[in-house]
Amino acid sequence: MSNLYSNSIFWIDTDKIKPNPFQPRRDFDEARLQDLSDSIKQYGVLQPLIVSRVEMEKEDGGGLVTEYELIAGERRLRAAKLAMVSQVPVVIRTGDTAIMKLELAIIENLQREDLNVVDRARAFFRLVSEFKFTHNEIAKKMGRSREYVSNTLRILSLPEEILNGLSEGKITEGHTRPILMLADHPEEQMVLFKEIVYKKITVREAERLARKIAYDRVRKKEFMPDPEITELEEEFQEKLGTRVHIDRKELGGQIKIDFFSTEDLRTILDLIHKGEIEKKPEEMMENYITQNNLNETDSGRPTSADIPVDDRTKEETQKDDTDLYNISNFSL
Repeated sequence: MSNLYSNSIFWIDTDKIKPNPFQPRRDFDEARLQDLSDSIKQYGVLQPLIVSRVEMEKEDGGGLVTEYELIAGERRLRAAKLAMVSQVPVVIRTGDTAIMKLELAIIENLQREDLNVVDRARAFFRLVSEFKFTHNEIAKKMGRSREYVSNTLRILSLPEEILNGLSEGKITEGHTRPILMLADHPEEQMVLFKEIVYKKITVREAERLARKIAYDRVRKKEFMPDPEITELEEEFQEKLGTRVHIDRKELGGQIKIDFFSTEDLRTILDLIHKGEIEKKPEEMMENYITQNNLNETDSGRPTSADIPVDDRTKEETQKDDTDLYNISNFSL
């Protein structure tokens, strides 16, 4: 029976197939899903899904009911349901453990290059936390280096807003390295992230800016700045949601405030008039987006013109594949 299942294709009702609890993907592009649905309406599901057979006792105790748990092919299943297809072709696997199901789901997505970097990092984390895999074991299974796995996992240390931006394509994977350079200063990370998104800063420009920020901090420590001025800078940055630099001179000084739009300037002026900080940084960003009416696709994703450029060469990108997030490679 095991061999029969493994080598045969069956037609199963879509409503009998349950989602894979180990599916590493969280993000499914609605526009691409609709395209696949339209194709399925015309040609049907051409590639079988992979499922496992599960027998469960009925709630009333009157015997067993058979269900099927999806292992691979969730995008095809979703598109089939969207196309109102009643049955789909499947291959039924037997004897798979929980770890084997997770492994199959990850490998399928990786082979199809359908897994974004955040989902991939979260999948790696599940292998480590739930199934006690070492980084080296994951690397062997994925056909990658141990450094690649370790550095990919570092992405999860980023704030949730930046992770969402990465998943949604607002920044590229290459942009995460300069942001991670500022890991000890979360407020600086958020400012750099916003600059990348709204000013369309390239990867190399972001790296130069991150180095400058790190250099300025080291320089301030060397020259023993006034701790009160440093504290005021940080408070300004926290309240305004942007980078603020106070240049103290022998008599007086200057305050430099970065901004993203004219609307930001008006907001800051209003705050000065009111004498208090009421508007949150995220509200300033929303105003910017609304005012400039960023071009987006119907799916709500940025178009290619809205995504900051990864200006690394093909060779540089391949070289960075292993140590993309290794901050030790940076010098001030």
